[in-house]
Amino acid sequence: MLASISTHDIVMLAGAMLAGGVLTGLIAGMLGIGGGGVIVPVLYEVFGVLGVDDSLRMQLCVGTSLAIIIPTAISSHNAHMKKGAVLPGVVRNWRVPAIVGILTGSAIAAVVAGWVLQAVFVGVISLLGLKSLLGRNDIRIAEHLPGPGTMRAHGFVIGLASSLVGISGGGIATNILLLYGVPIHAAVATSAGIGIIIPIPGVIGYAIAGWPHLSQLPPLSLGYVSVIGFVCIAPVAALVAPFGARLAHRLGRRQLEIGFGLFLLLVASRFLVAIIWG
Repeated sequence: MLASISTHDIVMLAGAMLAGGVLTGLIAGMLGIGGGGVIVPVLYEVFGVLGVDDSLRMQLCVGTSLAIIIPTAISSHNAHMKKGAVLPGVVRNWRVPAIVGILTGSAIAAVVAGWVLQAVFVGVISLLGLKSLLGRNDIRIAEHLPGPGTMRAHGFVIGLASSLVGISGGGIATNILLLYGVPIHAAVATSAGIGIIIPIPGVIGYAIAGWPHLSQLPPLSLGYVSVIGFVCIAPVAALVAPFGARLAHRLGRRQLEIGFGLFLLLVASRFLVAIIWG
């Protein structure tokens, strides 16, 4: 695939990946999410230029995104830990059900068509984008966290959605915690903690699921995980994430929420067009 692409195109693709890495790191640090909402669309366009078959492209994007998220989430989590805002009990409660959820999602991704993953991506990203635009962090369903059973159910849903969409689950986790009255900075920091746990089993699942299709995937792919994509984006994102975390504790969030919300809705629209018109 790479042999048929000009040097100029390769430079442009690498530049897009590096820019995606910077955005991913900033968003991960500021919002406690892994940045999959940035990574997946960048990779989708890159793998399209590389000629990856449409039936496999979304799976490759999601698997690679989960791999990229791992060092980014670790960097973001460590930065938030230094601020002392992480709720370790919540992370412990969510750990096992989130892993079960992401393994379930990986198994589903192995057998469904690519457009199904695109549709899930559009749904989840649109909800997160609208929530960010509305900026209604004051909406509550309770003033304290629920019991262990409900918390485990939340953990499973976070893992399942993350595996199907290629995100760390931080954006979903943050919004769940806000609904139960957890302060915003504690919610963001704790969500960064769950972002460390979720991607690892997902990467393993996507690597195994894509193994039968290696002949149709770009060079240096481990199943549905692109080593090239990981190497280009992950180090940059991990390097930038601490800066985003510091900004989150210094700046107001409203302008960031609006910009991020608009970006997510734009991304969702792009994938909706891909579903409808191919």
